[in-house]
Amino acid sequence: MEKVKIRIGYAPTRRNVFSAEDAGKQKDEILAFIKKYDAEVIDINDINDEGLLFDLSDVDKVVKKFKDAEVDGVFFPHCNFGSEALVGKVASQLNKPVLLWGPRDDAPLPGGERTRDTQCGLFASGKVLRRFNVPYTYVVNSKVDDQVFIKGYNNFLGVCSVVKAFHKIKILQIAPRPDAFWTVICNEGELLEKFGVEIFPITMEDVDIGVKRIVKERGPLFLKNYEVISRKFDCGKVSQEGIDNIVGLKTLFNEYCDAQQCTAVAIQCWNALQSVLGVMPCVSNAVLTDEGIPVICETDIHGAICSIMLQEANRRASSIFFADLTIRHPENDNAELLWHCGNFPPSLIKDGEKATIEHNFIMPDHCPGIGNFEIRGGDITVCRFDGDHGEYSLLIGEGKGVDGPKNLGTWVWFEVKDWPKWEEHIVTGPYIHHCAGVHGKVAAVLYEACKYIPGLKADPIEPTADEISAYWRSND
Repeated sequence: MEKVKIRIGYAPTRRNVFSAEDAGKQKDEILAFIKKYDAEVIDINDINDEGLLFDLSDVDKVVKKFKDAEVDGVFFPHCNFGSEALVGKVASQLNKPVLLWGPRDDAPLPGGERTRDTQCGLFASGKVLRRFNVPYTYVVNSKVDDQVFIKGYNNFLGVCSVVKAFHKIKILQIAPRPDAFWTVICNEGELLEKFGVEIFPITMEDVDIGVKRIVKERGPLFLKNYEVISRKFDCGKVSQEGIDNIVGLKTLFNEYCDAQQCTAVAIQCWNALQSVLGVMPCVSNAVLTDEGIPVICETDIHGAICSIMLQEANRRASSIFFADLTIRHPENDNAELLWHCGNFPPSLIKDGEKATIEHNFIMPDHCPGIGNFEIRGGDITVCRFDGDHGEYSLLIGEGKGVDGPKNLGTWVWFEVKDWPKWEEHIVTGPYIHHCAGVHGKVAAVLYEACKYIPGLKADPIEPTADEISAYWRSND
């Protein structure tokens, strides 16, 4: 899965009454350090001789440069006290995530003089950004190689990635929701008006015509997908016609997403598709999700939104998986089964497991096309975008994959500290039984990203909001 490119506008700032020489030294050291990260840095070295933000006449030039470069976030390291008014002016015109931080001050000189007063300037800039109604991310005043900054800067890149992807969401909707699933009802107009989320709908007839054409033509993309699916899954239980239609459906996803610039798919996976093509879409969903375009079951538009957010929160280091919250572990009161018929990406398979394509074991038609395997455990973050009555929130939580009884389909047992708390929180809403999951701990990134998405409230369960704040401050 290819990682999305992130550009950071680097606008180091100083104030005239403190050492310009020392500020320049700090600017260079910080720039060299952050260039080690997987993000392009757009500096302001060509704006003035110092490459620092300290002169009012440079504000428009800095803003123009960052806009022209299409930066995804702006970093204002305070290389001494800093110019809080200029920070506010630049940030307010860009409407991008903002990182506020400065290197920890040195001890006073032998004569008692201080060279920077960086921390004092950060207090000032924080207040001014509030005056400008600019949300911002703050990392505690620290040394550039302290863990708190390393962790904070890396998380900020994740925040920028989430926000960038959120503002480009376009979902390919394949057919209406299944009739029985009132839980996935969404307000398409409101999603567009509040968040700019676009939906491109097609019918099951479009799918039928498209897949039959693709299978008949057997073009290069079809053949490539055929090779990938045959390599990643044991297809021995499925007929040639079934494999052709599974591959054809995956190829149709590619065609529509490429043509319409869709970043996710929400499909009515049952039961019209089985009447039309005689297959389940789970394996097709899984392989496209592994390529960075999440495919979501049961036409769950809200599920597609949170899947995109979660995928970018860990900067595509691992594929997301889309799951039902189903049953509690028979022996572990704090573990829950994350499961779906067979749509989890094969890249997540647990060591020793074998990915096979099976016939559906739930529906009476028993069509082929579901995956069957357990995914690996370890740290897992889950989230759910949802809302009702015009209010939207993002449920956020972390736990870990643990051992448990075997299941059919794709699954992992998910342990948290207090499952009854989770259960009550989900039932009392506005959430449903669907969630997106990803390996790793990215609750802090998701929580911070919501700050930059007006109309979306972060709703963490575990860790709590206080624990997330403590995490951003800690040097662990």
